[in-house]
Amino acid sequence: MTWMLYGASGYTGRLVAELAARRGQRPVLAGRDAEKVASIAIPLGLEYRTFDLDPRAVAAALEDVDVVAHCAGPFSATSAPMVDGCLRAGAHYVDITGEVDVFESVFGRHDQALNAGVTLLPGAGFDVVPTDCLAALAAAELPTATRLDLAFRVGGGISPGTLKSAWEGMGLGGRVRVDGHLRNIPVAERGREVPFPSGRCRVTSLPWGDLSTAYRSTGIGTITTFARLPGLDRVGTRSSGWARTVLGRPLPQRIGKAAIGALVRGPGRRSRSDSWVEVFAEVGDPAGRTVRTALVGPDTYDFTADSVLRTVEALLAGAATPGTHTPSTAFGADFVRRMHGVEIVEPHHG
Repeated sequence: MTWMLYGASGYTGRLVAELAARRGQRPVLAGRDAEKVASIAIPLGLEYRTFDLDPRAVAAALEDVDVVAHCAGPFSATSAPMVDGCLRAGAHYVDITGEVDVFESVFGRHDQALNAGVTLLPGAGFDVVPTDCLAALAAAELPTATRLDLAFRVGGGISPGTLKSAWEGMGLGGRVRVDGHLRNIPVAERGREVPFPSGRCRVTSLPWGDLSTAYRSTGIGTITTFARLPGLDRVGTRSSGWARTVLGRPLPQRIGKAAIGALVRGPGRRSRSDSWVEVFAEVGDPAGRTVRTALVGPDTYDFTADSVLRTVEALLAGAATPGTHTPSTAFGADFVRRMHGVEIVEPHHG
């Protein structure tokens, strides 16, 4: 069976390609720029192809491909044509998005995926494999839960693609889910203290993928996602509203993304080896009962490369049913335990 890595010349795509080669896997590398893709594929001895993200061109390029790992963001622009092509070609789709609207769009294509016999699984990287699985583990401990708080803190640098998505997200403002519905709020409007395994710290609300995925994985209707990002604590509702007004315009978006592409290179191997991530989940029910759990894992980019490969392997082995999935609905909440270097804290009932 054959799988393709699209976006192989990007920061995360290259990490996935290099790890796949070290593990003896032979993906077809692909992207839009022949020179860039060749510079990755040839040293690794891998086949490569180039094509634009036109659904018909995608479908033609996927005629002999069983699974596509899509790593070319921003996914707000690239996901839909790749999904279209996968549905036409009958290839399973995996991506590494963290964008709420992309998840909502992909999940809206469940019936199409069923009819095509295809699995659509967005969010196969750091966001959202550990968070989705941890949320599902916590929810299983308290079936009456109606509220979910998820938080993470990270150490290390950031890639150009991640930063471009964050820049775009700042223009959209903050979000939460309340009683099953997505609601707009200012970025960093909410905050709380979180007892991470390494110690307590304050986190602030930030929209990330579990507002979409955890809702479908757990059935919990009220969800807030938080992160520990230096400087975000000082963003007030007035300044975040101003940021949304300014950054939501096309020109600032184009200028910012161009500057990021020119100036940001992403963390090196040494920086990643010294980095870590902690994820916290807390569920609560109307009776006041709570369950808390957490996990500690490696650098988010190394985690993503590992989780993409394990997701592809599972799909090639037929481990998921057709339709749209989160990581935990596809492979079970314990899927995160397969990742290298992950440790889970036993749930605490309160």
